[in-house]
Amino acid sequence: MKKRNRLRSTPPSLREEEILFTNGYSRIAGLDEAGRGALAGPVVASAVILPPHADFPWLEQVRDSKLLPGSMREDIFTAMRESEIEIGIGIVTHEIIDVVNILNATKKAMRIALEQFDNPPDYLLIDAIVLPTVRIPQKGLIKGDRLCLSIACASIIAKVTRDHIMAELDTQYPQYGFANHKGYGTREHLDCLQCYGMCGVHRRTFGPVRALSRLI
Repeated sequence: MKKRNRLRSTPPSLREEEILFTNGYSRIAGLDEAGRGALAGPVVASAVILPPHADFPWLEQVRDSKLLPGSMREDIFTAMRESEIEIGIGIVTHEIIDVVNILNATKKAMRIALEQFDNPPDYLLIDAIVLPTVRIPQKGLIKGDRLCLSIACASIIAKVTRDHIMAELDTQYPQYGFANHKGYGTREHLDCLQCYGMCGVHRRTFGPVRALSRLI
């Protein structure tokens, strides 16, 4: 994989994982989500288990997904999928978000991601939140996607997976520009909402959408 950009941000570390390895844990999953603040589409969560002493060439480029150019996110996403790491993905739709609220939907997506593993992890490192209904030892890390390598990996998987979903939705609702803003509340998106009203994948309980009455 070619290095297309020189990354200036501080890379996330394996400090949290190494402490846990020392304490006897071997299957440590980092978890993060994408789409929590969007006005349309699903929330996507990912869980990533890096092996002890992971030394993949793409690891040095991993950052919080929000700090990476789109092309680099895609390259790292592909490299991760081709490497010997374990990945779980959970997707919760906009309909469920409207019923249970976005925080509970995010937690549900993370639980679904964990269910994808044949052998469950023995410790969880989660960006910002905890999962009280999951009986696995865990730690919520504020800004975990910038500090913890396995969480940063999960942030990339979740972000790229969701971006692909929004690109598909763009073909169904081309007037909204989902491929550009990915459903977030950009000026372009808000202008489209004012012009066309909400569509079938908008989150109706979110303020800017709730204020509208037209459905196409």
